[in-house]
Amino acid sequence: MKIADADILLVPGLGNSEPTHWQRRWADRFSTGKVIEQDDWDNPDVRDWTAAIVEAVETAERPVVLVAHSLGVSALVHAAARFPAGKVRGALLVSPPDHESDKLPAGTRSFDNVPRDPLPFPSLLVASSTDPFVTTLRAADMASAWGSELHHAGDAGHINLASGHGPWPEGLLMFTRLMQRI
Repeated sequence: MKIADADILLVPGLGNSEPTHWQRRWADRFSTGKVIEQDDWDNPDVRDWTAAIVEAVETAERPVVLVAHSLGVSALVHAAARFPAGKVRGALLVSPPDHESDKLPAGTRSFDNVPRDPLPFPSLLVASSTDPFVTTLRAADMASAWGSELHHAGDAGHINLASGHGPWPEGLLMFTRLMQRI
């Protein structure tokens, strides 16, 4: 699938993505890219976040490819069962947090009990060996449960600005690989 033939919806995590974060850069780079905005980035509620994602998918004009990071991955997985059948063609899931870990901020607990059902679309999960919010073992378990292809990104932290991932060209290559599959 060509990028121009899909609505690329980007789903940031807790606190939103800064203007130089790779997700914001990609939204600016893709002519059909759009960040799904949340009313409250710092005090997230799973019901509000999933409703915003479902609405964005429902109102998209073309087939949808989702690109989620961190808590945005959790929200996307919670929302997946509510997407119109066949509308979402694929998803790039980057640095999903482990909701069974005690390292997550307390304000994210409404996202606990992330569904473990296979996603109804192809997906690629990208995980780092040094992510403070998920181990590679838990990321592999999530990928297996969701039916996602797993890519180990090595020592990449949380794959955000703090870990040195502004433009993240390696991520663009992974996204391109996903787009070729769908």
